[in-house]
Amino acid sequence: MPELPEVETMRRGVLGLVGGRIESFEKLACQRRPIGITPTAGVLKKKLVGHTVERIDRLGKRVLLVLDDQSRLMFEPRMTGLVLISDPPTLDHLRVRLTFSGSPHTELLYWDRRGLGSVRWFSAEQFENEFHQGRLGPDALDVDAVTFRQKFATTRQPIKVALLDQRRIAGIGNLYASEILHLAKVHPARPCSELSTQAWKRIHACMVEVLELAIRYEGSTLSDGTYRNALNQNGSYQNEHRVYAKQGDVCRSCGKAVIVRTVQAQRATFHCPRCQKAK
Repeated sequence: MPELPEVETMRRGVLGLVGGRIESFEKLACQRRPIGITPTAGVLKKKLVGHTVERIDRLGKRVLLVLDDQSRLMFEPRMTGLVLISDPPTLDHLRVRLTFSGSPHTELLYWDRRGLGSVRWFSAEQFENEFHQGRLGPDALDVDAVTFRQKFATTRQPIKVALLDQRRIAGIGNLYASEILHLAKVHPARPCSELSTQAWKRIHACMVEVLELAIRYEGSTLSDGTYRNALNQNGSYQNEHRVYAKQGDVCRSCGKAVIVRTVQAQRATFHCPRCQKAK
């Protein structure tokens, strides 16, 4: 967490900053583990102040402010970061504040409980070199079914593990991979190269369905309560989860089997052994 639906919710929550002029950039005093800020806060302030926000994009699990000189300020929330416009969950985990004029919102805050996220600035050229040279796969909501299959079909990796590889497809994380495969009725341990054309079509369609619905519900706020939208409010897609963290519960789809928890590549996986047969 957060994954594509949560980050897209953050992006939409700060769209009011488009057209706003950056008046200040401040790295806030924090006694917690420091986040990565590149370049230094002093240099960032010089590069940002006076520029206006042309648009706000999402790149996989990252929020990007695209400025009038085509440079980008990128927020990567990683495990516990939040991009907010008001009401941070706590004050002692606030990391960065930007203030704006000429927009409905006067500030943008970056909050990070564990300090695993980062704030980075890229010139247009740097951004192109970093992200448009095959280092990040196509976005999970933009890729067509044919290209999607091509990204995975020849590997022997288990499908659940492969879906987490951001070089193949951008935006899917551990939670939504389990949910997508359950809806598609595909066992998470099936090698990609053994899946049929029809299975790939189902996975692609279910990926779009799950992610779009999760965005509509503004993401998933889990039991730790960390993820919040840009207004510091809970998402509600957690109420729609079918398998994630449901081990021991009866499957909502078949009403007979019990959800199983396994570990793949050091990550928890959840599936229904009746709906998602191994062969």
